[in-house]
Amino acid sequence: MIPSTGSRRTPADRHDDRRQELAESALLTLGELGYARTSLRDIAGNSPFSHGVLHYYFADKLELVLYSITHYKKVCARRYDGVVASATTEAELLDGFAEKLVETISTEAPMHRLWYDLRVQSMFDARLRETVLVIDGWLRDMCWRVVTRYSELADREVALDPDSTYAVLDGVFQAALLGHVTGDEQALPRLVGQVHGLLPMTLSPLPRTV
Repeated sequence: MIPSTGSRRTPADRHDDRRQELAESALLTLGELGYARTSLRDIAGNSPFSHGVLHYYFADKLELVLYSITHYKKVCARRYDGVVASATTEAELLDGFAEKLVETISTEAPMHRLWYDLRVQSMFDARLRETVLVIDGWLRDMCWRVVTRYSELADREVALDPDSTYAVLDGVFQAALLGHVTGDEQALPRLVGQVHGLLPMTLSPLPRTV
């Protein structure tokens, strides 16, 4: 049987697949060592790929780092959409959102450390800024989707703007991440309590206007 043309992988598809594979491998090393301390040779040494292969698919470390963090954060930015879509009560949304936050810190702390490392570095390295700002926008929109759905379930107006909402939620997430990686056993339970306390505070006491 001759395969349909729609199922065939083009050279461009295979090239993109390999770049994603390399990016996912690179994230493991970058998340452990940080942006400034990691070289392409470090990444190659901690992966099944040679230094030459990395250089074939990426011009330099910067291109690899930006591709890797973009690939990862694009997934992160949609991580809570299932919670938003399935929650039918305020409590369900609060519980589901808090559970997902704890899960991602527990299982992917190195990836989040890398993100905050790059965001700080972008204040000094202009080459990082465009990508960081794009990702920040994705994460802001993600937080806004959560809060606006919560406001619908609570039948109340959102009292904050999207940027302020993101700043509040990102702040408690980053603090929980720092506590977790430094051995604070209460960091994640505290995050759950903060989510339950802060989301109601993002809303106006007045009912939503129709």
